[in-house]
Amino acid sequence: MNSFLRILPFIWPYRRKILLSTFFALVVAFLWGANLSVAFPIVKVLLQGETISDYVDQQIALCQEEIQQRTRALERLPESRLKRRAREQHDLAAASRKLILLTWLKSHVLPWVPRDKFDTFALLLGLLVLATAIKGVCIFVQDVLVGSVVELGVMSIRKECFRRALNLDYQTLQLAGTADLMSRFTNDITVMRAGLTLLGGKVVREPLKALACVGFALWVNWRLTLMSALFVPIMAAVFYRYGRILKQASHRMMESMSRIYKSLEETFDALKIVIAFDAARRHRQRFHRENKEYYHKAMKVVQIDALTSPTTELLGMLAVSVAILPSAYLVLRGTDSIWGIQLSDGPMDIAELSVLYAFLAGIIDPVRKLSSVYAKLKRAAAATDRIFELCDRQPLVSDPEDPVPLPRHSESIEFRRVSFTYAQHRQHAHRPPALEDVQLTVRAGEVLAVVGDNGSGKTTLVNLLPRYYDPDHGAVMIDGVDIRDVALSDLRAQIGVVTQETLLFDDTIFENIRYGRPDATPDEVYAAAEKAHVTAFIDRLPEGFQTVIGPKGQRLSGGQRQRVALARAILRDPAILILDEATSAVDAQSEAEIQQVLKEFVRGRTAFVITHWITPRVLDFVTRIAVMDKGRLVATGSHEELMRSCPAYVNLYHAQQQRGPTRPADPVADGTDGQDTAAAAS
Repeated sequence: MNSFLRILPFIWPYRRKILLSTFFALVVAFLWGANLSVAFPIVKVLLQGETISDYVDQQIALCQEEIQQRTRALERLPESRLKRRAREQHDLAAASRKLILLTWLKSHVLPWVPRDKFDTFALLLGLLVLATAIKGVCIFVQDVLVGSVVELGVMSIRKECFRRALNLDYQTLQLAGTADLMSRFTNDITVMRAGLTLLGGKVVREPLKALACVGFALWVNWRLTLMSALFVPIMAAVFYRYGRILKQASHRMMESMSRIYKSLEETFDALKIVIAFDAARRHRQRFHRENKEYYHKAMKVVQIDALTSPTTELLGMLAVSVAILPSAYLVLRGTDSIWGIQLSDGPMDIAELSVLYAFLAGIIDPVRKLSSVYAKLKRAAAATDRIFELCDRQPLVSDPEDPVPLPRHSESIEFRRVSFTYAQHRQHAHRPPALEDVQLTVRAGEVLAVVGDNGSGKTTLVNLLPRYYDPDHGAVMIDGVDIRDVALSDLRAQIGVVTQETLLFDDTIFENIRYGRPDATPDEVYAAAEKAHVTAFIDRLPEGFQTVIGPKGQRLSGGQRQRVALARAILRDPAILILDEATSAVDAQSEAEIQQVLKEFVRGRTAFVITHWITPRVLDFVTRIAVMDKGRLVATGSHEELMRSCPAYVNLYHAQQQRGPTRPADPVADGTDGQDTAAAAS
């Protein structure tokens, strides 16, 4: 239940609907008990051959006689016997209330009851059908109201969870993984929604039905009813034990589902490699293993769930038997006590026994239904825990409480003795530092090429600028201001990024470019597209700038996607530009054109160019080179200086020359697939 309490703030705005649905649940509960109470007059009419009018007259006479006897007994009692007088007065009041009720029934209800037994029986069945129809309408209305509240609440939770996830830093989200996040947003929220629907529907309605039956049963014979309550603690202990095991098993089952999502994600994201290396069988085997693991965990939940219902039914039947067996003894022996213990106000008849059994059996049905949803509630609780666990995560990178202003960058960027190690999933896992004691100052307007082998830390270093990560030691300063003291929005508003992996959205080319600045005018968007040479291929597309490029821009070639991403960065007009292999997916001619555009665009801006290829075009473009090796900055300077003084740079340069600066061709630029691209875009 503590898990579901976290949901309360999200459904509280819809409390009127919740109260209205509770009202209909109360009506359902009352009609449930009322329908079962029909057993009493039916037994009277069919088995005992009495009319309802005769029974009421008989009960009125008995009440009048009881009142007279208790009145005389009360008059004979001395004033000093206070407890006995109080008991007699209580019994006298109860008899008087019963007489008033019977008199009212005789005056206002019995005139409408037929004297003929068959007609009376038919009337009772008609009332039973009518009450059942009304109960069905109330159940329908309650379920609709609950469904509305659940959907609105889940929508709010989903939005809040998404907002919290986007507030997390890049490293925290990387540690979580896309598959785990998708599992929480899809599978876990679906399970939680099912649990909330049960919680607002059956879990409210069924206990009220059971309580209505308990109330009616207490009215018939409170002593015998209380005897059946002896099994309530046993049932509570069983449910508590099952509940703990179910929640733990459900949590493990959902973690296993996350791994299935991960297997699917990795397979379909790397589909070209899977096909090229004929590795489908390997991925099928892995998927089979994950599904088999999920099966074993799911079967644990299924077994406990299957055990819950028969256990509950058995305990319920034992509870009914404990009450019905003494009741049958009282009826068959014509007495009101067993072993000197009074169990009834008077000898019970078969009708009272029948209606008591009906009410006690009426308690079992709601309890059985509750036991059938118990596993679903525990799964929903586990899913809710996982969802709010994501909401409760604290980012490793956060806004300062009192941010300082950051004017447009105009002086320098300094990496001051920076060290950084990536966070781990496990505390005991060891990973070497990605950066160690890096000291680097970049002047405003300088174009710095950051080079090094794979894993040297060059991308990690530059990623500290937009605060994808924060250094473990040291600081990154812009114009003398520690970027950790600046609001994230102010910092990132000055930075434009073009990544090696081109990331576009399933929208039009126009909107993908304007993503860099949502308030840009169409003319500004077209100007940025012109500078990034997007217009070189835009006329070949059927809808021009309004062409929808598909998920991840898959309807465009790699070179086209790179140019759109570059136009997005140009439109942002950043003071600091980060180019991570920004021209890696374009052909040589387009690269030369884009390099010329960038050469003009970076004037008055500070640019970081992360590259593997030390080409003449790069050397013509940059003002200085920083060499990274195993997380350390080993040298900075011009190409000529580094060739004379830095062995790591010399080795890198000569290794590249031996491989040859082969670059991928852009099919659109060389005119080979213009028609295919247009066809794909349409």
